Amino acid sequence: MPSDDMPRDGIPGDDMPRDLTALFDPRSVAVVGASDDPAKYGHAVASQALRAPDRRPVHLVNRRGGTVLGRTAAPSLSALGEPVDLVVISVPGAGFEAAVDEALACGAKALVAITAGFAEAGPAGLARQRAIAERVRAAGAVLVGPNCLGIADNTTELYLASDRFAPGGVALLSQSGNLALELQLRGEPHGLGFSRFVSLGNQADVTLVDLVQDCARHEATSAIAVYAEDFGDGRAFAAAAAAAGKPVVLLTAGRGAASARSAQSHTGALTTSSDVVAAACRDAGVELVRTPREMTVVLAALGAGARTSGRRTAVLTDGGGHGAIAADAAEDAGLGVPELGAPTQDALRGVLWEQSSVGNPVDLAGMGEQRPLSYADTARELLAADEVDAVLMTGYFGGYAASEGGLGGGPSGGSVLADGETAAAKEIVAHLTGVPKPLVVQSMYPQSPSCRVLAEAGVPVFAATEDAARALAAMTGRAAAGTGGVPPLPAAAEPLRDPGYHGVRALLGAAGVPFPAAREITDEAGLLAAAAEFDGPYVLKALHLLHKSDAGGVALRLADRDALLAAYREMHARLGAPAYSVEAMADLTDGIELIVGVNQDPRFGPVALVGLGGVLTETLRDVAFALAPVPARRAEALLRGLRSAALLDGVRGRPAVDVAAAAAVIERITTVAAAHPEIAELEVNPLLVRPDGALALDARAVLG
Repeated sequence: MPSDDMPRDGIPGDDMPRDLTALFDPRSVAVVGASDDPAKYGHAVASQALRAPDRRPVHLVNRRGGTVLGRTAAPSLSALGEPVDLVVISVPGAGFEAAVDEALACGAKALVAITAGFAEAGPAGLARQRAIAERVRAAGAVLVGPNCLGIADNTTELYLASDRFAPGGVALLSQSGNLALELQLRGEPHGLGFSRFVSLGNQADVTLVDLVQDCARHEATSAIAVYAEDFGDGRAFAAAAAAAGKPVVLLTAGRGAASARSAQSHTGALTTSSDVVAAACRDAGVELVRTPREMTVVLAALGAGARTSGRRTAVLTDGGGHGAIAADAAEDAGLGVPELGAPTQDALRGVLWEQSSVGNPVDLAGMGEQRPLSYADTARELLAADEVDAVLMTGYFGGYAASEGGLGGGPSGGSVLADGETAAAKEIVAHLTGVPKPLVVQSMYPQSPSCRVLAEAGVPVFAATEDAARALAAMTGRAAAGTGGVPPLPAAAEPLRDPGYHGVRALLGAAGVPFPAAREITDEAGLLAAAAEFDGPYVLKALHLLHKSDAGGVALRLADRDALLAAYREMHARLGAPAYSVEAMADLTDGIELIVGVNQDPRFGPVALVGLGGVLTETLRDVAFALAPVPARRAEALLRGLRSAALLDGVRGRPAVDVAAAAAVIERITTVAAAHPEIAELEVNPLLVRPDGALALDARAVLG
């Protein structure tokens, strides 16, 4: 099971962050495989390395010697006659090990391996990769790659990738070079730049976790952007992101594939890779995005500064259509657009004209053309309102200045409207200084002078309504984004010896999970003896069936011993199960059935599922996920977030159930599962929660 000290590619792990100084700020650099041939990667890296020859010595190495890029090239590292701190290796695979050995012999403390053909090529390549990584670590050095596209650090003038990255505050850690280039192009209009770029490659030694930890300590990095297909130890990544103290934005691929196609429980069948990644991101406070465009939008928003824990959003518009679309987009992004209270509406009427709408969306209804400063006046009142956490301004703002500035599309209002709109933009900036709440703008003319005033002051401006709404979502709800970090795994317990029904009941019961009285029986004599131990009504279950209800292996509400015996004879004749369980029938009055399960994910370890349970679990699919173990407070939040959460508080005259009791039981179940890595799937379904407590009615475990 993955854990915080999970070995890196077969190499023993450690808990201390690694020192990557030689990687990002080396005293000297050598490019092995430097070339004059533009078709070779050694040419691109060498060209970039020479952009800052005065910062540190840069050596070019080509086995033929001669000159490369107009500089004398050494035939080998040894021929340099001096130690080299960082070595980039871009040579054919057959010569890679020799190049690594020579670099280590020459005192290299960091290696960047461009060469491919290792783990991605199959088992033999993986074995070579592991052996190389062991040699590097034994020498006290670090290795990025192999099969990577280089690194860059704008803060130390280290340029060892084929592309240039505009300077800025984002550290970009990517498994795709082309994607990194796209992010740079998309970020340019928003003023986004990069402190560092690292191509992750195969992560044979330096892992994504190592890099997140180092970028978290890097003062010039304000946000960490990650594109990853292989997390390695996903739980450790989530823990590092949670502890980073700065925003982490994740784009990943393959999230929709089922993580357990052969699952033997509801929990396994309902859990997909996307659920697991989303749960880890929520627990760690990571912004999960789906596309490069969305990543750019979120990074632009996170660089704007103002953030809030609330999500009550006021939509400010100058047209009904834009306002309605923006309100829908805001709600789709998880924001609330509540009707404004009477005091706020009265304040808005004081600055707007009669035909303006002040409910939310707030629609100027043409007043902007008469008095452009009405945008600023309205923004001031909305920002000042205690019931408003954030403002989304949408529509035509920017069009007047765009027309005057020759950007096209706006009505000819002349310099009066253009100047007024620019003045309004400056006033909005001043209002934000006094009341620093998140404000995002969607404009038909995002490049207009007035919109540039806003953007240069740190207000995110977008052309698309959905981008503006997503940006605002990234700036709000911060208290709920992280859930106290990634829960630590408990110490591993003695492995479960009996994965049968009563063995699992005993395991959970010892941890404080309550069950009805029950006895395992194999014949009629045992059945009658069990019935004598506790009063009816009874439940009879056929054991050793994965889905007992589906197979007709559960009989409920058996009033007395005669009914119990009759049910046993019928069921045994039909199913012939080797054993059965006789149980006291729980009082289902006013109860709600939940499901609680834990599935072992190969990357993120134990992942919990909670939701509406019983026989309709897979049909309703009203479930939520979190990394296990799940503390009771987090469990209650998951339950409250279900689509059917209203049932918990009572509907149609039914009383509210004891959610706190259910949450406490969820904590116990998920803690047991997290302490037993040998259990691939653990499930309690149903967990009956009533007004007076919670009771587990069924349980199963599947060993890995």
